[in-house]
This record gives sequence, C-alpha cells and structure tokens, in this order.
Amino acid sequence: MSEQSHESSAKETDCEGEAEPKRTHVEWSPFVERLFSTYWGLSLLFGGVSMLTILFIAADECRQCFNKPVDVAEESSKTFWVYGKNSEGGHLKEVYTVLERLGYQKTQNPGGDWDLLWAHDYPFRALQAQLSHLKPHQKVNHFPGCGYITNKVDLATSGLRYIPPAFKLPQDKEKLLQFAKMNPNKTFVQKNNDHRNIKIEQLSNIDLDKSGSFVQEFVDKPLLLSGHKFDIGIYTVVTSIDPLRVYIYNGEALLRFCPTKYYPFDPANLDKYVVGDDYLPIWEVPAVDYYYNQLGFGMRESLNAYLRSQGRDPSVIWTQIEDSIRTVLIAKEPLIADVLKRFRHKRNFFEMMRFDFVIDEELNIYLLEANMSPNLSSSHFPPNRLLYQQLLYNVLGLVGVGQRIHKNTLEVRSKEEELMIVSEKQLATYPEKCNSPLCRSSCVSPDCQLCKPCLSPETKRYLIEAFKEHLHRGDCKRIFPPVETRDEALKAVEDSYSAENQLHYSWFKGKCLLDSTWC
Repeated sequence: MSEQSHESSAKETDCEGEAEPKRTHVEWSPFVERLFSTYWGLSLLFGGVSMLTILFIAADECRQCFNKPVDVAEESSKTFWVYGKNSEGGHLKEVYTVLERLGYQKTQNPGGDWDLLWAHDYPFRALQAQLSHLKPHQKVNHFPGCGYITNKVDLATSGLRYIPPAFKLPQDKEKLLQFAKMNPNKTFVQKNNDHRNIKIEQLSNIDLDKSGSFVQEFVDKPLLLSGHKFDIGIYTVVTSIDPLRVYIYNGEALLRFCPTKYYPFDPANLDKYVVGDDYLPIWEVPAVDYYYNQLGFGMRESLNAYLRSQGRDPSVIWTQIEDSIRTVLIAKEPLIADVLKRFRHKRNFFEMMRFDFVIDEELNIYLLEANMSPNLSSSHFPPNRLLYQQLLYNVLGLVGVGQRIHKNTLEVRSKEEELMIVSEKQLATYPEKCNSPLCRSSCVSPDCQLCKPCLSPETKRYLIEAFKEHLHRGDCKRIFPPVETRDEALKAVEDSYSAENQLHYSWFKGKCLLDSTWC
C-alpha cells in the first residue's frame, strides 16, 4: 500500500474510531437524558427538602425564642409599683390599664430600680427611708407635705378666699360663737375631721367642747339643675414646687348630683344636700340629658351649654375656679417646699388632686375640699371609665411618665436624646434685653437672669422641665404661672411671689412674647 493509501486508510480508520462513539451516543441518548433528568430531579428534591428543614428549624428556634419564659420582659419594660391598702382590690384598675398601655410593667420588688411609685395612701411616713434617697429619674405621684392642701380641717380653716368660713372645735369655739352672733341668718354644717358625717346642725345642738370635728358655713342657695344640687370636681396637677407649676385637666370635669331634689328643703334628708358615693350621675339629669346623651358632649361642656341656654355666662365659674386653686397652691407652697428640703431631689414628685366646688345661684363658687387620691374606679359608674383613662393618660404624659420616646426606663440615656426634645435655643427669651450692654457685660441685673450666660444649672433644669410639659400638656391647662394674653405678658411680675416664682413667671411671659402658643 502506498503512503498515500496508508494515510487515507489511517484517516479512514480514525474516522471510524471517532464515529463509533457517535453511533453509541445516538443509541444511548434517551438513557443519558433519563440519567441526567433523574440526577437534576433528585438534586432539586434534596435541595428543597434541605431548605424546608432549615426553615423549619429556624421557625422552631424563633418560636422557642418568643415562648421561652425568660426575664426579658422585665428588662425591656419600664416598671411601677403600688403602695396602699388593698392595692389589688380593683379601685386602681384604670391606673394599671393606662400604665400597661404606656409600656409599664408592675413589679413586686420595690427595692429595685423602678421608674414609678403609684401611692394610693400617703407614703412618706412608712417609706421615708427609701423615698428620701430616690434616683433622679424615679417618680412618685405625691409630694411630701401634700397634706397641707388635702387635709380637710387645715384647708377649711385656712381663711382663704372662696372657702366658706370654718371653725375647728374646740379651739375656735369663741370665734364661731362671735361669727354666728354677727351673722344670725347663717346656717352651719358640722363635719368630722375626715369630712364625713356631714349634717346641718343648730349650734345649740353641737357639743362645742368636743374635739374631732369642725363647723362650716353652709351654702344654702346652690345652683340647681333639674332641681338637684351638685358639685364640680376639678382634677389638678402640681408638677413642680419652688418654682410652682400647676395645671388642671381641661378635658373634663366631674359633675355629681344629689339623689333627691333640693326643695322642699329638709335638713334631716342628707340626700338633698350631701353628694355621697351613690350620687345621681349626669346622664340621668333631664336638664343636660340631650347635650350629654344625644349630642355627645362631656360633663363640663354640657353644663356650659345649659347655662348659655339660660342666658348665663359659664366662663364666670371657670375663672373663679382657676383663681381658687391658684390661691390655695400659692399659699401652701412654702410649707411643702420646707418639707421637700428633707429629700435628696425635689424633682421626683408630682401630685394629682381633685378640688371639689359647689356653686350658688349667682354663680359664685365655693371650695369644699381637695382630695389627695381621688376615686378613679369605674366599677360603680362604668361610663366614667373613659373619663378616668383619658385623665390618667393626659396627666402621665404631662409629667413625663408617659413618653413619646420608646425606652425601657425613665432614666436619661444620652445628652443627644435630651437635646432632641429640648435644647438651649428653646429656653432663650427676651432677645432685646439679653443683647443690651447691661446684660452683655454682667449678670447682676434681675433683667439678665434668664439670658443664656446667666442661667444657673438649677434654673436651666426646671426650664427644661417646663418646656417638656408645654410640649406634652395634651388636654391639661397651665394655671400657674397663668396663661396670659400678649398685652398681659408685657407687664411686670408681682413682687409678692417668691424669687424663684418671679423668675419662672417671667420666663413664661417671655415665651408668650415670642410664641403665641404659650399665651
């Protein structure tokens, strides 16, 4: 065979060698395809099973994480505890409800790092050692010395404006007899020192030498609605002492009616003139039934609408009420401030009271008492539940217990966080005065004390608190320092107030001149 033929034969052989697998591929192609199809199918199957297994394990771990009974809840919640008799008896149900909605958890460990103490009873005797050394962020819902306001006898016999004259027995026996002689047409009611067992009595029937009670002039011509005498309860909040800041809850007032019509009057029938626990609720009083039940107004606005329908101006009542509360708090503040000196910090406390008033036919108001721990239970009158919950929500927001920022403690976490809420620029007032040569060169003048270079650390602290309260006041209205018009804000502060109150009042005036929302 020639070389060429060998080469051709070789090529032929090579071609035959290459072609053989081709014939095999073609012949076994279905098998290979099935093989590969099976492989990829198994791969997808095993991969899917593996993924489901991973997801199942992860879900189970997550489920165990949520269900695991660990102490995370306690660590991630602000905490409160309660002091008082029978604190689980149901009378604090609305307090618990609102605090839980605000992210608080009740703790049984009052020795721990709690945020709020809600005391139904006065706590500063039994818990004096603990409450004298509070941490700066801890809050208590009473002021030490608040009894100077809420003690029935002390308030009634204080001689302050708007309070009917009262005489403590037996100490004021001679004063009482002299007053009765000069006012022979006056009627008197005797009350024990807890403001219970109230009854109209002739002086001749009272043992004036026996202790434990006091005698007070009776308001004998009260304003009536549908023939019923009633009282008005105004929820009042004290957020600071020295300087003094006072608010009222302006969203509602509590109106309670005597069960029996006042006339024909019978002093032996207490249901005609004493508002007791089983009072007549406003939704059963015909004079305001349509406003309250059909139009959806609250108690306060239902009364206002009724008075306007009679051609009378209800603002006369509310102006007097605000002035009365102011008068009491200003008079009692120095006594409370003196008690506060025994405590490490004076910014740990706030007070929510209810001032009870009665109105006469001429729309004059009379302050009867101030309640330290007003009833907040809706068990007897379920429709009052909303009133109490809204009251608590607004009050707790005002005093900083209910916060917009979500955190697990009331303690300050960072300077930046605090500056986000209020910074020095929000505290600045009186730009013209502070830019004057007098204030630029010195802080000696009283006119310069509110300028930034002259602010003391303590003054700055309470101005920051006041600014926060303004931001979070909700339905609360500040009555001291009082809200003023811009024209009133231009007038100087009365020098009858303490130095701290004058400075504080002046700052509020300055804020009003810069921003009408403060007026």
